[in-house]
Amino acid sequence: MGTTRPCSSARCVLSLFPNRAGSPCARRQRATPQLDSPHSDHLSGATASGSAGEGDSQRPPPARRDALCRKRGRYLLQRAVDAAASQRAELRCPPRGGDGTAVLPWWGELLFWWSVEKNEKLLQFWETYILIMETLEGNQIHVIKPVLPKLNSLYEHAISGKKGCWLFHPSWHMCIYKRMFESENKTLTKEGILHFLELYETKHLPNSLEFLEFVIGPLMDALSESSLYSRTQGQLMGACPPLGLRLQKFLATYLMLLPDEEKGSFLLKFIQKMASRHWCAVPILFLSMALAYIPACKILGTDGLHALRDVLQCTMITHQILLRGAAQCYLLQTAMHLTDVEKVSLPDVASFLMSLRPEESLRRDTMLWMELCSWLQVNDRFFRKSVKCDFECKEMSSLCLYVRSLVGEYLKTPVSERENCFMPDWFEAKLVATMILLAADVEEMRNKYSGKSNIEWIELKAFLNPLLDVLMKLGSNAYIPTLKTDKSLQLLLKLLQTRSLKCSNPQDDGVLIFIWKSLMTPVESILEFVLRRLTTNELSTVGDLDRCDLYLALIPEVVNLCLQVSWKKVPSIKNFIFSLTNASIHNLQKTNCEEEPKLKEQIKKVASMASLTVVCEVMNQKPEVHLESLPSVDALKKFISFSQYNQVLKKPSYVEEKSRYTPLEPVLCEEPTSQGWGKIVARYVHDQWICLRFILTKFHTAEPVLEDKLLELSSSTVERLTEILQAALEALTILPSDHVLPVFDSMKVLVPKLLDSAESLCIEAFDLAWKIISSLSNTQLIFWSNLKAFVQFIFATEVLAVAASAKGQAYAKIKEIIFKLIDMSTTRTGVFNIVISHCCRSWIFSTFDDRSAFKNTFLNAGNYCELITEACVFGTVFRRDQRRLIQDVHAFIEDLGEKCAANVVTESTNRDDHYVRVCAIKFLCLLDGSNILHKMFMEDIVIKLLDKDELVSRSRTRYYANSLQHRIKNRIWQTLLVLLPKLDQNFLCETLNKVFQAGFVNNQASVKYFIEWIIILSLHKYPCFLNKFWDCFCYDEEKLKTSICTFLSVLSHFDIIIQNTSEKKPALKKALIVVLQWCFNHNFSVRLYALIALKKIWGMCKMLHVEEFEALTPVIESSLQQVENMHGAGNARRNWQRIQDHFFFATFHPLRDYSLETIFYTLPRLSELAEDEWISLCKFDRFTDIPLPATFQWYHSRTELLDLKPSDWSQQDMGSNLVEMDSQTEWTDVQKKIIPWKNSTPSLDLELVFQDRAAKLGKSNSRLIVVASLIDKPTNLGGLCRTSEIFGASALVVSSLHYVQDKQFQHLSVSAEQWLPLIEVKPSQLVDYLQQKKTEGYTIIGVEQTAKSFDLTEYCFPEKSLLLLGNEHEGIPANLIHHLDVCVEIPQQGIIRSLNVHVSGALLIWEYTRQQVIKQKQQK
Repeated sequence: MGTTRPCSSARCVLSLFPNRAGSPCARRQRATPQLDSPHSDHLSGATASGSAGEGDSQRPPPARRDALCRKRGRYLLQRAVDAAASQRAELRCPPRGGDGTAVLPWWGELLFWWSVEKNEKLLQFWETYILIMETLEGNQIHVIKPVLPKLNSLYEHAISGKKGCWLFHPSWHMCIYKRMFESENKTLTKEGILHFLELYETKHLPNSLEFLEFVIGPLMDALSESSLYSRTQGQLMGACPPLGLRLQKFLATYLMLLPDEEKGSFLLKFIQKMASRHWCAVPILFLSMALAYIPACKILGTDGLHALRDVLQCTMITHQILLRGAAQCYLLQTAMHLTDVEKVSLPDVASFLMSLRPEESLRRDTMLWMELCSWLQVNDRFFRKSVKCDFECKEMSSLCLYVRSLVGEYLKTPVSERENCFMPDWFEAKLVATMILLAADVEEMRNKYSGKSNIEWIELKAFLNPLLDVLMKLGSNAYIPTLKTDKSLQLLLKLLQTRSLKCSNPQDDGVLIFIWKSLMTPVESILEFVLRRLTTNELSTVGDLDRCDLYLALIPEVVNLCLQVSWKKVPSIKNFIFSLTNASIHNLQKTNCEEEPKLKEQIKKVASMASLTVVCEVMNQKPEVHLESLPSVDALKKFISFSQYNQVLKKPSYVEEKSRYTPLEPVLCEEPTSQGWGKIVARYVHDQWICLRFILTKFHTAEPVLEDKLLELSSSTVERLTEILQAALEALTILPSDHVLPVFDSMKVLVPKLLDSAESLCIEAFDLAWKIISSLSNTQLIFWSNLKAFVQFIFATEVLAVAASAKGQAYAKIKEIIFKLIDMSTTRTGVFNIVISHCCRSWIFSTFDDRSAFKNTFLNAGNYCELITEACVFGTVFRRDQRRLIQDVHAFIEDLGEKCAANVVTESTNRDDHYVRVCAIKFLCLLDGSNILHKMFMEDIVIKLLDKDELVSRSRTRYYANSLQHRIKNRIWQTLLVLLPKLDQNFLCETLNKVFQAGFVNNQASVKYFIEWIIILSLHKYPCFLNKFWDCFCYDEEKLKTSICTFLSVLSHFDIIIQNTSEKKPALKKALIVVLQWCFNHNFSVRLYALIALKKIWGMCKMLHVEEFEALTPVIESSLQQVENMHGAGNARRNWQRIQDHFFFATFHPLRDYSLETIFYTLPRLSELAEDEWISLCKFDRFTDIPLPATFQWYHSRTELLDLKPSDWSQQDMGSNLVEMDSQTEWTDVQKKIIPWKNSTPSLDLELVFQDRAAKLGKSNSRLIVVASLIDKPTNLGGLCRTSEIFGASALVVSSLHYVQDKQFQHLSVSAEQWLPLIEVKPSQLVDYLQQKKTEGYTIIGVEQTAKSFDLTEYCFPEKSLLLLGNEHEGIPANLIHHLDVCVEIPQQGIIRSLNVHVSGALLIWEYTRQQVIKQKQQK
């Protein structure tokens, strides 16, 4: 025993590990002694088969996905441990040295070892390890969770405190986590990840290459699952999920514990792993955040910066713009915190910055931009030098030198033999503009720190001078290379498109103002150049169309520049617009006599139509310039009005174009394909409709709409408008989806004028527009812009008004579209938001033109009230899915505010599902009850909501807590509560009966509170309704049994109800009479509610000295005193205290707590409604499309109610506050499987038959028969089967063996039916079966309460007992009672007088077993 030799079983375990380079096993030399076990052949065979898992040949057995291989591995490991312990072996499996000699390393380098000295500790370690791996096979979190604390004890055994190194190879621990990470149960995966990440917070683990590889590999693979980042129960929306927080702490701690020489390589591998795969929006966000939270240290070089850029470029493919922008912000912060600036150059930094999108993250005046400027300033002298500049100056900063060089190089153009017709890429212009602005802001920051008040902008002037030199020459020098003009204008456009975020007044932005003033100088030169290029033959190729877009994009920016800086340039603008309009119209009016037009002629027409488009948009957006007064505008209006619609351009001939070049000369402008020319034609048609839209909306070619009818239009006008609408329909069929917006806008003007004369054509327009919208995916960028245009068309005020006045097919079609949009919104979050926002704003805030005769737009609200009704109840039943997760993470990012630049620069989409209800509720809050239209509308909404509530109540769908029905009813009553103060007495008198009827329904708690609240407020405002309320107590008990508590709860606030009543005593008298009769109800809950009401009413009676009840004073006082002092009767005393502490009775005040916050946030939270239904007050503030007046009084909850928590009043289970069991307690707190060879002879174990194995495993020979033929629920039968098998019953009798196949039965029985004899006896055969068992000596025992039944605690069970269980509802039938030998009942102390039949049976089965065990011990 004292010799050192390997164990044969250990060799079998080691043989399972693959010999793989780089793995722990590859570095081990397997021992090859003779096996000592008599079963060596069997073990070797099992080892061979266990190591050959398909697709898993490179995995250790405990980590393999194949369950059988893992089971074999655990089996052999257990045998190895038992063999080593029993033989008290000294075992080491050392690796080989380079010369082939054996090397004896430290214990932690060995895959498996054993020592006599450490026998007990080794046994404890491996027993814990095997138990954990065995438990993980269950995939049931409630079974596995108690075992997880044992992982901590593994680390205590596995790490040497003296030497600070591993005693056991880390691969064993990695197998556990790998198994958890690959579990099908995502909850288990999450627990495993959280536990692993927590290690470096709580344990000082020695550095290990295996751990590092594990983090980069399996851990990061597991972190890619989005669902792991969900909030835990109890976390408020907007909180960072636990995994996000733990990831931040882990990465920072782990990196700091690594040796300095390994930090950079680990972090580089980590970032490269992020760039090597596609990530969803949520995981990449939290990984980026974790990187950003690493404490600042210089560990990343150029490779690290490039890797971060790859992450930005390759893994941001997601339509979640806010999350994508937030990830970009964190990656930039990572670069600033972790980059060693001495290893990177400014060009490297600039290249990285260009991967960030200014519209999503990096934009001027954000905190992120200022942080970047500060970082550049602090590290200015430390960046690695990239190139030498001709104008180096010691006093000049490295950033300024770089930007000067950058601008100079950018504007340099190579000399070429001929011009390239293609535009240069925009990347360079974006890079130069960004770096100019950064350098200028850094200069401003440096000057402010040095105390300078007057900034001379010397550096900024130096940056701009080369650009200004080129721009000044544009108008006069026609020989400037096209490439140079393109680059200069691209840079100019990028600088002009810069906007200030921090200053509401742009004049306060010093950098921007200096740039604008500098760029004012060459304005005339720029306009002259653009005019020449657009109106002459200089644009002649397809590639020139990109230049055309550049020139046209400059026009509105130059106009805006002149209006911002100096109006002195406005005459130049007007002259430019005049010349451009006339020249463009002239070019478009030219007729081509040739059969095949030339390319340059067609390109010229495209450019001219695009120019007219820009002219129209400038006139529309800048009315202060008064461009309409120009003579050319009349010509434009005439030209557009009488042009042929949807005019297309014939594909030109290219023969002449190609003949210009010799065969040896490369043709840089290729001939466009038919598809390419089709895009040009689509653009041409699109531009025509932009011009036509401008003419239709700006100059009102048709007469306005009256409130009730149209003015009589001339036949020629109708004919002309019909022709335009027909052309619009044709345009919708030929234009691609991203070109239809101006067509929608044009139809918005045309349809209301033609609904009477051409209704079928208008309906066709509706259908075609809907077809386009419904065919788009909500992930396409054009979907949302098209949807907005569609909504503005269909729900335009005039369209809705004219359709409603006729009440024809168009009116029905619009309502059909409303419900189609609502249906679409259930799968595409945000659709209904756009509809309701547009309608509410147009109905309540009329922006209609004064020239229109249609004044009262609110009529549309009444005509289409279904929209508001559906909005009030809109919302989805969220699942724990991607959609819910995305909204949670959105809320988390939004709550960061300005700390995350993405919140500042990204446009709010308002696609939260809550926005729909918030918008509708704010709309209703703005209505005025004194306005007759508002009054009628609100009454109509109330009736429709009450009808919907009744419909939901009648539906047969399951109505459980937080079900869809519960949520809809909750939203209905919330809306009714908002409208209640605006309703007059007459209407409320008519509808109050419906409210009472709703109270009779068996409602969920939150709905019940709202109904009670409405009744209390109604009776408070109009005490004359009290008689109607008393009638509610006059119904028969059958109707009141599920609802009486609702009306008794109302009486608990009787002091509020009679506040406005002059005659309070009669009301109190009536209330007392009503309540007293319910204080003696047989139902305990009803008595509790009645006593609460009695306590309130009796207190009021004593205050007002109601003499009529003096005779009842002793009875009532003693009753209340008795209930206060009750004790011993089960939970009665505790329930009485809890109902008194309930928020609705103890804290809630129906008048003082009436507010939006209480209705939509506080009360749903306290009534334990799903958190998805809580609408916080910040959402009402954040959604500003419908602003509430500053004087709106019903806004905030009282602090006393707001501070309450559900735990303050909800029932708590016994022992819920008990401290968790210590993680190091005995093994009795976890499930532990039986070790077969310790209970039986190994040689016989594999040959045991079914019944013998049961006996071997300890099953007793019980004489108890459980008869469950009267039970018909599979769940109860499955539970009884499991209980009977566990306690060793000899048989279970059921009415049909088909129950065994039922999934519910199998779910509860967990295979117990395979180990327990089942007998089929139908209920009709029970009498004969019982008689037969009597003859066999069995005592027939019934579980039933009878006059002569025995108490279970006093009854002694015979050995041969037959237990007859009754039906779930009827119990044991009377015809079977007289066949029983004895009845046994279970003693009870509570109020409820029955137990579940499975529970009852289990109690008797256990009592029988307990008595038999005692008898057996006594006999021994």
